[in-house]
Amino acid sequence: MHEYIQELQYIVAITNIPSILENGILCYEMASTVAHTSVALGEVQERRAKKRIPGGLPLHRYVNLYLNARNPMLFRLMKNVSEDLCILRIDRGVIEHLGVVLTDRNASSDYVTFYTLSESVGKLDVERIYARYWKHDDQIEEWEHKSIICAEVLVPHIVTAKHIVGAYVTSEHSKESLLRAGFDREILVYPDMFFNMQIRRRER
Repeated sequence: MHEYIQELQYIVAITNIPSILENGILCYEMASTVAHTSVALGEVQERRAKKRIPGGLPLHRYVNLYLNARNPMLFRLMKNVSEDLCILRIDRGVIEHLGVVLTDRNASSDYVTFYTLSESVGKLDVERIYARYWKHDDQIEEWEHKSIICAEVLVPHIVTAKHIVGAYVTSEHSKESLLRAGFDREILVYPDMFFNMQIRRRER
């Protein structure tokens, strides 16, 4: 089942790594009580704050992992934030945890469908989720693909640090930052994952 899922992915500022290694990846609601560097987009979080999973919890009580973090959200962050980012690689076994929900597109979308693991079989557009690009000549098709490529795996409350198997970074500089943050798992320098873009860093 879901053999195409090799790993799950989580976009995060490297400055948050020490806290994540100690406390795990926290849902938005829990993270709001902990000092951290947020790269969340305000207008997106406003939409997510109004969502509740049918038969489940409010959306902000789930950790949102991506099937493919090389998506419009990451592209926007790479253009507009100045924090070093990494993509944490999460053990695919997390999808089998109790209460996990899969989405067929961005969870804040008006057109999203929420599935249990068994319900999602055959329902996700795998080709478009794992596509390299979402640009299309047809604007409507592009908007839809931008949402689908952001399909999520929603994990209630927390993903513990033991499920983090590694990380992608965009440069050797970011790898050094991640190592200094205490990250002790495999680090892959993978510029293409980040659209071969470098973070525009603030003056320190």
